[in-house]
Amino acid sequence: MSLAVASPVRIGRLSIGALGILALALGTLQSVVEPALPQLQRELGVSPSEGALIGNTLLITGAVITPVAGKLGDRYGGKRVLIWLMAVVSAGGVLASLAPDLPVLLLGQILQGVMVGALPLSFILVRKNLPARESQVAIGVVMALFTGGGMVGTLIAGPLSEELSWHWMFALPTIAIIATTLVLMRLMPHDPPIASDERIDWPGVALLSGALLAFMIGLVRVTGDGLPPLAVVALTLLVAALATAWVVVERRAASPMVDLRMLAKPAMWHSCVLTLVVTTSFGMVAFLLPQMFAISAHGYGFGLSTTDIGLFLLPGAIAGAVSDSVGGVVARRFGLRAVLVGGAVVTAATTITLASLHTAAWQLVLAKALTAIAAGVAGTALLTRAAAAVDTGDTGIATSLLVVTRVIGVALGSQVGGAILDSGADSKTGLPTESAFVTGFVTAGLVAAVSLLIVRITKIRSTQIRSTQNGAQA
Repeated sequence: MSLAVASPVRIGRLSIGALGILALALGTLQSVVEPALPQLQRELGVSPSEGALIGNTLLITGAVITPVAGKLGDRYGGKRVLIWLMAVVSAGGVLASLAPDLPVLLLGQILQGVMVGALPLSFILVRKNLPARESQVAIGVVMALFTGGGMVGTLIAGPLSEELSWHWMFALPTIAIIATTLVLMRLMPHDPPIASDERIDWPGVALLSGALLAFMIGLVRVTGDGLPPLAVVALTLLVAALATAWVVVERRAASPMVDLRMLAKPAMWHSCVLTLVVTTSFGMVAFLLPQMFAISAHGYGFGLSTTDIGLFLLPGAIAGAVSDSVGGVVARRFGLRAVLVGGAVVTAATTITLASLHTAAWQLVLAKALTAIAAGVAGTALLTRAAAAVDTGDTGIATSLLVVTRVIGVALGSQVGGAILDSGADSKTGLPTESAFVTGFVTAGLVAAVSLLIVRITKIRSTQIRSTQNGAQA
């Protein structure tokens, strides 16, 4: 009898170990691009704004798959859908590792982006295969390993791309993902699907993907190729039409990927707007710093290798991971308003100072760490606030909306950063000028400062998180 009771837990624990290794490999694959982006731009012969697309295409896929991943897992079974997604990720990794040019690499990154959906599916499987108390620990372990994978990717991108080739920084994590998925197929118990009349909002997924991709590619074309005014107008109308169609579909869908009606709650739309501003500013900084580390020019730049860039970016990655985990606690202790104002001031002051002080590597390292802490604490605090402001049954929808907003903000920031460098490139060398970096840093600071205005207009109070949470508990 005791063996029959213990058996599911034993199987679950073995499966959780495999899920943790999978999360580690996924985090590694997701993060190898950032330190290697300058090298990829050189070897593929693309501009900074085109290079920004390499990371952003992955983010875009993640933004649209995250809200529907849990629904797919409930409908078809978490294990089955996780294996489907890992097959897509593996195909993307193989494409990226064999890519001869930018278009093929972008296609690989688009397919890899479904990896973000693995996290909610992993949590579903954890809850089904472990007791409640142990499942909380297991979820924390999976998240920690995913974050740790991000740090591993930052460190191994350089040695792999320099000693072998940049193709291997995609190939090695992909091999680990394929191997771990095969282990999961054998170890993970099958979970039965849950019957549901709700339809998956595929039109919403397609329209949001199209709107985001059209915007990113349009920004690259406008800043890089200098399109004629008529083409710019056409691109603008296309993006507006796709975005409008998405809003219409989401408002009419019986089970939308993102419930826009929830934005009627002040706590939700305030949080979404502030999250977009905070992450856009951070996305700009996260893109500009590796570019400056890599560039070697007269009077500025450091000419660092991909390995060195990864080492210099690591403190910022660690700072961001720590700040993500303590954002809610800090907001409860000091109040949401204080966290948002403090984060905005730190980011604005750091980036504007960086515009004039960027002659030593430690200045850039410190700037990345400070902005990562500010963005991480503010982003998690806003996520906590949104979760506490809605009914318990709507927590998943509310947090998904904030996650999508965060992803869009980071992608937007990096793409704007790339556009600024492109527009400020030297006509002779094709390299960004120092003044282009200065413009980028100042712009990032001004964007961060906008959140101060939003906090004032929306009248967010320092005690709002506490009072909202008390009300929800009551």
